[in-house]
Amino acid sequence: MNEIFSVLIIEDDFRVADINRQYVEKTGGFAVQKIVKSKKEALEYLETSHTIPDIFLLDLYIPDVEGMDFFWQIRQSYHEADIIVLTAEKGTKAIQEAYRGGVFDYILKPVDEKRFSQSLLKYKDYQENLQSKSEMGQGEIDTLFSLRQSSQSPTSDEKLPKGIDSITLDKIYLLFTVKEIDGITAVELSSELGISRSTARRYLEYLVSQRMVITKLIYGTVGRPERRYIICETYEQNQ
Repeated sequence: MNEIFSVLIIEDDFRVADINRQYVEKTGGFAVQKIVKSKKEALEYLETSHTIPDIFLLDLYIPDVEGMDFFWQIRQSYHEADIIVLTAEKGTKAIQEAYRGGVFDYILKPVDEKRFSQSLLKYKDYQENLQSKSEMGQGEIDTLFSLRQSSQSPTSDEKLPKGIDSITLDKIYLLFTVKEIDGITAVELSSELGISRSTARRYLEYLVSQRMVITKLIYGTVGRPERRYIICETYEQNQ
C-alpha cells in the first residue's frame, strides 16, 4: 500500500504552520494539502475544493474559534477524516473532550519533531491495518486501537535503552500480532523493514530480554544454525 495521506494544517501562527509543514513533508507517505489560519479560511477552502483531507492538524487556539466549537464542527461535518490536535492547551477538560470526540492524537506545543513523526507513522500503520482486512479478531482490534492511543502502545521511548526506538519496535510488534507471522529471523526482519541485519538482531534480542519473544535454533543443511524469533505464548495470551 503506497497511499499518500493528505493533511490540512489549521494554524494561525505562520512560523509554527511552516514548521508543521516541514515535519509532515519529512515523514514519508504524507503531503500537506493546504495551510489555513482561521476557521473561516478552513471552511471556505473545504467548500470550494470539495476535497476532504485525511487528517485535520488542528490548533485549538485560533482567532475566530471559541474553545472546542470548531473541533466538534469538524467532527460532525467531516466524520470520515481524522483529527490530530496540536495545541498549548494542557487543561484536562479540553483533553477529555478531545478524547471523547475521537481525536487520533493530542500533541502539546512546542512540538517535538520525533513525537510528531511518531504520531503520523502510527496513523499510517493504523490505516494500513484497517484497510488490509474486512474483519478483525479481538487481538487485531486491540492492536489497532493501541495505534490510536499512544499511551496504550506496547513500547515507550522514555523506557527504551539507547539504540532502540518505539517506532521500529511497534512495527515488529505488528508483524507478530496483526500479521501473525510464525516467527522471524534477523535476516528476514532486515528485509521486511529495510534495516541492517545487525540492527534487526539488536531489536529482536531486546524483545527476548523483555520476554516478549523466545528463540529457536533452526538447523539447515549447511552452515551454522539460525536463530528464529517466536512470540512468547504467555505474552500473546496476555494481550
